[in-house]
Amino acid sequence: MKWQLVSTEEIPQWFIDAVKSYTPNSKGEFAAQLLWQRSIRDVEELPGYIDPDCYQPTGAAAFGEEMVQAIARLQTAFADKEKVTIWGDFDADGVTSTSVLWEGLGQFFSQDILLSYYIPNRLTESHGLNHTGIAQLAASGTKLIVTCDTGSTNITEIEYAAKLGIDVIVTDHHTLPPNRPPVTAIINPRYFPTEHPLYSLSGVATAYKLVEALYNALPHIPQQPLEYLLDLVAIGLIADLVELKGDCRYLAQQGIKQLKKQANPATANRPGVTKLLELCQKTGDRPTDISFGLGPRINAVSRIHGDASYVVELLTSQDIKRCQELASETELANTRRKSLQKDTLDRVEKKVSRLDLSTTNVIVLEDEQWQGGVLGLVAGQIAQQYNRPTILLNSSTDSEGNTYVKGSARSVNNIDLYQLVNSQAHLLHRFGGHPFAAGLSLLKENLPLFKQGIEQQLKQQLDITNTEQILDVDLTVTVADLGKNLFQELKLIEPCGMGNPAPKLLIKNCRFLNPWHSNIKDKNGGKVKYIKTTFNLIDKSFERPFPGLWWGHYKDEIPENTNCNVVVELDFNTFNKRYEVRLIDLQLANNNHNLQTSSTQEKYIIDRRNKDNVETFNSNNLSFVLQNDCPIQWNEIQQKYHYAVKRAQKLVLNYNAPETTEASKTWQQLIGIVKYLSRTKKTVSKEQIKEKLAISDRSFELGLQALVNIGFSYNHTGQTYQFTQGNHQIQNNATAAIDSFLSTVAEEQFQQRYFTQVPLPVITKHIES
Repeated sequence: MKWQLVSTEEIPQWFIDAVKSYTPNSKGEFAAQLLWQRSIRDVEELPGYIDPDCYQPTGAAAFGEEMVQAIARLQTAFADKEKVTIWGDFDADGVTSTSVLWEGLGQFFSQDILLSYYIPNRLTESHGLNHTGIAQLAASGTKLIVTCDTGSTNITEIEYAAKLGIDVIVTDHHTLPPNRPPVTAIINPRYFPTEHPLYSLSGVATAYKLVEALYNALPHIPQQPLEYLLDLVAIGLIADLVELKGDCRYLAQQGIKQLKKQANPATANRPGVTKLLELCQKTGDRPTDISFGLGPRINAVSRIHGDASYVVELLTSQDIKRCQELASETELANTRRKSLQKDTLDRVEKKVSRLDLSTTNVIVLEDEQWQGGVLGLVAGQIAQQYNRPTILLNSSTDSEGNTYVKGSARSVNNIDLYQLVNSQAHLLHRFGGHPFAAGLSLLKENLPLFKQGIEQQLKQQLDITNTEQILDVDLTVTVADLGKNLFQELKLIEPCGMGNPAPKLLIKNCRFLNPWHSNIKDKNGGKVKYIKTTFNLIDKSFERPFPGLWWGHYKDEIPENTNCNVVVELDFNTFNKRYEVRLIDLQLANNNHNLQTSSTQEKYIIDRRNKDNVETFNSNNLSFVLQNDCPIQWNEIQQKYHYAVKRAQKLVLNYNAPETTEASKTWQQLIGIVKYLSRTKKTVSKEQIKEKLAISDRSFELGLQALVNIGFSYNHTGQTYQFTQGNHQIQNNATAAIDSFLSTVAEEQFQQRYFTQVPLPVITKHIES
C-alpha cells in the first residue's frame, strides 16, 4: 500500500485565526489545515459547517410537484381512513427509514390498525418490492404503499400493485430508472443536480423529508416533535455511508445531538437505543458510535436471521423490558455475525489465492456454502485488500429447478460499481444499488459470460494495471500532539463519512511497546472469532507512551524495538475513558519509497467545476488550458492535461454540471428536428445537432442508425446532412437500434454527472496513467 500525503500548501493566517475561535485550547492549525484541504475556505461558510444551528436547511418543498402529489395522497388516506403500509428494507438505512415512517406517519394513522410495515427477508427475498408481498398487502386491505430506501426501479411490481388497487409513493435514494415509474409520487434526491444540498440524502433522510412535509401540511395533528426523529436519521445516514455534505451533514449533526440524549436517563426517550448504546459501550456523541457500534448491530439482525422486522420495534417501542430483550437478541446476532464474517473471509481468501491477479481486474467468486448475509461485508474487505471491485455470490435452486447465484458487490478507487455491473444487465435476473455497493442475482449458467463481460467493461473504462492501493494521509503529527486538544480540533470536521473521511495521521520514527492480541468477547464473556491487538506508541517527542489498537491483526505483525512510520486515526474510548489511536497501516521507518505527495500532480490543475464565477479563466491567458466542456471519457481530460504540461501551463477544469434531458425526450427531439429538416429540405451540420441535443459523436451515429431503421434516409457532404422521410416500413431491428441510442445517451449523461463530482485526487491519479 502506498501512502499519499495530501498537499501541504501554506494556509493563510487569516483562515487559521478564524478557525482558532472554535478551538480555544489550541492553536487551531491542524483543524485549519484539514478544513482548507477539504475545500472549506470561506470564513462565512465556517459557522454553518461547524455548528448546525447556524446552517439554513433546505425545506421539503424543494422536491416540488412530486412532494405535493405525495402529501395530497396521504391527506386523502388520512381523511378516508385508508390502510397504509410502509415497505422498507433490511439494512440499517432501510430499517431506520421504516422506523422514521412508522413513528412519523404514526402521528396521523393508527399504528397496527391503519398503519403497518413490511420488510423483506434478506435471506429469502431481495431488496425492493415483490409480487408475493404486494399480494399479501392487498389481501389485508392496504390501499397505499409508501416505500423507503427502495422502489425506484420496481416498475413491474408497481404496475402489479396498481392492478390490485394499491397506489404507491416511492421514497428512495438509489439510482433512477430511465423513465419516471408509474407511481403516485416519487421522492428521490437523485433527480436534483449533484451540487444541490439534498442530492446526497440517504433513504432515511428522504423518508424524513416526507414526514416533514406532512407535518407542515397538517401541523395540528402530530403530538411528537419532528426533531425526535433525528437520532434515527443520523443512524441511517452514517451507517449507509452516503456523502455527508449539505443537508446530509446538517441532519447528521442534529441527529447526533438527539442521539446523545439516549445515553442519559434524564433525557432518553428510546429505551431500545439506550440499551444498544450500553451494550456497545458508546455514548452516542460521535459518528463512530454509529459506524462501529449501532450500525453493525442493526445490520447483523438480517445478516443472521434474515428477518429484520423486530428492529423497528427495538428502535421505536416504549416498552423498556421488551426493548432490553430485543437489544440482547441484537447483540447476540452481532456476535454471531463477527464469527461468521471471519470464517467466510478465510474461505474467500483461499479462493482468491488461486486467482491470477495479474489478469484479474474484478474479483468474482461463487460458493454455494457461503452465508449470503455477510457477503457484502467480506466483499468490502476483499476489495480493500486487493484493490479491486469484488463480487461474492452463493447459489440456490428455485422451485422450477433454476439455479441462481446471488450476492453482493463492493467497489474501490471510485470505480462506479452500479454502472459496471449494469453493463451486463442482459445477463442479470435482479440488480440494484449505487456506485459503491450493489446486490445482484443471475442464472448460474450465465456466470462465465458475466465475468468476461465485466472484466472487458472495466478494461475499457480505466487503466488499472497498477493495483497498489493508495492511502491518503491528511496530517503529519508526533506522539506528543496526540490527546485531547488534537482530538477536539479534529472533531470540528465531524461527522465523518463518505466524501469527508476520518483524518488519517502520519507519525514518523515511532516504536511499539507491549503489543498483545486477543479474541474479543461477547456480553457473556465468550470468545468471538475476531482478533484485536493492543499496544503503546512512543517517539522522541514524548516520554509517555500513547495507547492504541489494531483490529483484525495479530501482535506478530507489529515489529518490536524497530523504528516505524504509522498511519493512525485518533479516537476516544468511552468505556476506558481515554484517548487512543486506531492503527491503519505501518511500514519500517527506512522504507520511504511508499510515501509520496499529491501536490506534484495537483499543482498543474485548477478545479473550477460547478462554480458560478468561471469568467476569470474565460480569456486568452496563456497560463491556462481550459477544459470548458464536461467530458464523457477520461481521455478527454488526459489529452488536455498532457497538452498543458508540455507547455508548462495549468489545466483548468472549467465546466459545470450539464443540463440533462431524459434519453427518450432526446430521441423525440431528434425525430422532430429530422422531420422539420425533411419537410423544409434544409441542411444541418453534425455539430449543430450534437450541440442542440447535447450528445457525442457516438450517440449521433447511433441516432442516424435508428432513424434509418424507422424510415428516414440521409445524405451528407462532409459534416453537412440532409434528411428525407421515406414511406417504407419500419425495419424489424428498429426497437433494438432505438434502445441502443437511448442507453448510450443515458450512459453519457451518467458519465458527465460523474465527471462533475469525482474528487480531484481521483482525477490526478487517472490522468497520470
